[in-house]
Parts: sequence; C-alpha cells; structure tokens
Amino acid sequence: MSRTVSSWILSSARSSIILQGKGRWYSICIPNRNKIKWKLIFSKTCPYPAGSCRLDRTLSFPKAFRHTFTEEEHFSFQLSPAQINDILRAGELSHRTLDLNGKNANSVLRFESNQLASNSPIEDRRSAATCLQTAGMMFGVFDGHAGAACAQAVSERLLHYIAVSVMPRQSLEEIELAMEAMKPVRPILQWHRHPNDVEYQEITSQYLENLRVYWQHLLDLDTEPGFSLEEAMICAFKRLDSDISLEVQAPQENELMRNIALQVAFSGATACVAHIDGVHLHVANTGDCRAVLGVREEDGTWSTLPLTRDHNAYDEFEIRRLKREHPRSEEKTLFVNDRLLGILMPSRAFGDVQLKWSKELQHSILENSCDVEALNIYQYVPPNYHTPPYLTAEPEVTYHKLRSKDKFLVIASDGLWEMLSNEKVVKLVAGHLTDLNMQKSPLTFKKPINLGHMHNLLLQRKSKGLASLDQNIATHLIRHAIGSNEYGEVDPEKLAAMLTLPEDLARMYRDDITVTVVYFNSETIEDYYRNH
Repeated sequence: MSRTVSSWILSSARSSIILQGKGRWYSICIPNRNKIKWKLIFSKTCPYPAGSCRLDRTLSFPKAFRHTFTEEEHFSFQLSPAQINDILRAGELSHRTLDLNGKNANSVLRFESNQLASNSPIEDRRSAATCLQTAGMMFGVFDGHAGAACAQAVSERLLHYIAVSVMPRQSLEEIELAMEAMKPVRPILQWHRHPNDVEYQEITSQYLENLRVYWQHLLDLDTEPGFSLEEAMICAFKRLDSDISLEVQAPQENELMRNIALQVAFSGATACVAHIDGVHLHVANTGDCRAVLGVREEDGTWSTLPLTRDHNAYDEFEIRRLKREHPRSEEKTLFVNDRLLGILMPSRAFGDVQLKWSKELQHSILENSCDVEALNIYQYVPPNYHTPPYLTAEPEVTYHKLRSKDKFLVIASDGLWEMLSNEKVVKLVAGHLTDLNMQKSPLTFKKPINLGHMHNLLLQRKSKGLASLDQNIATHLIRHAIGSNEYGEVDPEKLAAMLTLPEDLARMYRDDITVTVVYFNSETIEDYYRNH
C-alpha cells in the first residue's frame, strides 16, 4: 500500500462525519473480488464503566502494534515481518485426530483454525469438539453483533444441545440418574480450545441446569430411536434460542447472571455448525457465516461446493419466506437498505430479542433491569414493527455424503467471505497444501551431486516463499483476505496498514474474521466405500 493510499485512509477517517448518539452510521469500504463495495453499517460504541459486567475475554490486538484513535500524533503503518506474523498467528489452533492405536481411522484427519479481530474486543467466536457419548466431531463458527455476549454463549452451549439431541435414551437416563444422585456425570464433549477460548465459569452451572431441562424434555417425549441428525440440529438451534429468551425473563437474584442474560439476549449471533460422522456431513447454518467444500476432481483440478446459503436481503428464498410470514402491508418495509427492518444484515440469528419480542415485553424487561446503558444495551424499536417475530434462529441443514475427492471443509464468518470468493478460498487452500508438501519433501539429488543444481533448487524454494510459509492454513487465508492486492498477491505494505488501523477505523475496512479448515482422511473414506 503506497504512502498516498495510507494517507488517504487517515485523512478520510479524520474528516468523516460521525452522527452523535447511542450508535453511529458508517460507510464501510470492503474490497470484494477486486472491486470496492460500500455498505451502510450500524455500529454501537462499547463503553464498559468501572464495575460493569464485561463479557469479552478473547483475542485482542497486542496494544504495542495497534493504534487506538486516528487522531494520534505519531501515526504509523509500519510493522516488521515478525510483528505481522505475531499478530496474525496469535489465535492459531490446530488438532490432529488419532485413535488409540496411533492410526487415524477418523474421516477427519485434522483441523486448523484462527481468528483476527477488527472490533475491540472481537465479537466472533469458534468451537470444536469430539462427541464422547455419540460418534462424530463438531465445528462451529459464530459471528456476533452488538457485542460478543450472544456469540460467546452460543459457542459454549450449542454443541452440547446438538450432542444431547442425538444421544440414545439410555445415555440420557444415565446422565439424569447421576445428576439426581449428585454423582459425577460422564462428559458429553471433548473440547479442542485455544487458551483464550475460555468459558464463563460464573454462569456454567445455570447453563447446565437449562441443558438438563432440555434432556428431561427429550426423555418425556418417550421416542426411540429419537431424532435424525437434521432434526436434532434444528431442534437444538431453536431450543437454545428459546432458552436465551426465557433466561432473561426469569426472576434472577444474582445480579451478575442477570446482567449476562440481558447482554446475551439483546446482542445477537449468526452460527454455522458442521457435524462429521464417518462419511456423513451435516452443516446447519443460521445467518451469513458460510461453509464451503474443496473438491479435487479426477483430472487434478479443484472445484467448489457451497454447503450453505447466506440468509440476508440478497437471498430470494429469505425474502419470500419473510413475506409469507408477515402481512402484505409490510412487504415494502421488511427490508430497508438491504437490512431486516433497516437494522440487521442477516435475516436469521440467535438472540436479538429486539426483533423477536413484542414492544410491551421489551419495555417490561428493560424497565425492571439495572442500568442498561452500562451494559451497552441499545433501546430502540424500529419503525414498522407490527408483527414480531421478524427474526428466527432456525437453521437450514445440508447433508452431504463425503467422497474420497472431498479434501477439506472451510467454515468462516462473513469477514472472510467479504474479502475472498468461495473459489479463491478453495484455490488458496489447495495451493497451500501443494506448497506445504513441497516444503516437507526432502531435496533429492542425482549422484554425483552438482552444487549448481542444489543451489538452483534452494533458490526455487526461496522464491516460492516456502521457508516462511504459514503452517496454519487459516492464517494463510486471513493474510490473503486483508493483504491481497489487485493481482491476488499479498502486499506487505497493505497488510501492515490493515493490521495497524486504529480501533475507531478498522471496522470501516474489515470485519472480525474467524476461519476453521477441516481436512478429510481420504483413505478412511475410501475404506468405507470398499466395506459397504
């Protein structure tokens, strides 16, 4: 990025008109497929007065590298390559699956994940877990808005709701008996977490009690074999969203828990969760996170298979769905400026009770609460709010039977997809796989060894940048998302500028980005088809 462009970023930010009030409207510039796309964004300021409940505990930029305001006197976009790598790699997470014999008999070979904040603190969350009482692994990406509280709660709870929904009746009965006898309960999930992906210990017991009420309900249904995976995922999404709504309405003497429940319900989150059991892949999506499959065809070329649809005003199915659910008199006001009721970009989400509850219920809950300003809860009823709910957390579930040519699955928040197309993401992952294999392969020489030939091979590796290749594919994708120029190459100056954008400006140029890439074990998948 040239000095001229860097200066333009600063001058445009410093001269921008900010609407004063509880929130502000931005024009957000997002590069997309080498074009500039302007969007109207509603952003809330996030003050946390002393003594108030601050919920965000995940990745934040190292303060030594990131400016706080555009008005700083000595503003610089300069970062060393080592500093850039430190920022980009801070949230890296990877895990390789192995069975007891040290051999991988799982269709999931490994997964790699990373996050990069734009908001301060970051509003995205992620989850990954192995099911211990049923088969399979689950991976989730959650994109929060109006704060991180809802995304945090959903990332902690949703996978448990899904796991409970598919557990056999006998297992549910065993857990319930252990709870009644106050005995230890066998764990349902084995979490794979980054050290910063922490739980809120203060409210874990309440979350467990509400999960217990859910499995008691499943036991009362007295059905066996129970839900299909698709039914289980739909039921789990809807039940958790219902619990989020009910928890804030229930009497609560503990002020901390009450405040957390308020922040969770009045913020929101989209969610995309993949459940992988052998060759059976189910993806449940609510909102505008996205899941894309990378497929290597027989001729060696790569193709892209989208497994989700973005739920927003650009999707004709969503527009028709909402029109069916509301009177004809509201057809022209359902989407305003490509936003639900002129407010929200996604048309499906957890939380966001402002778009689900009646005006009377909202008023009743908030007037009996503590200082909602301190909790950063924005009280606003949009115009043309007549027949709620306008928003749902019900997911669309896609089933795909894995084939040996299905090599990887990319799940990411919209911060990635605003910068890179599906096809570009698959191309980058495929290219990274090739380069990584080349990096790991030993140099072979014909005897007698020709020093000139050896030198040329080493120069080829250096020219490809293999020595400094990101080992984590999610980091590689994030690097390209924010640092690519019009030729699709990473521009170090642009990358440094995008990483040092001050907190009051960064959200205008990029969103929080969370990426999880799941690699499949082709041999295990081939074995399945040989044996069936």
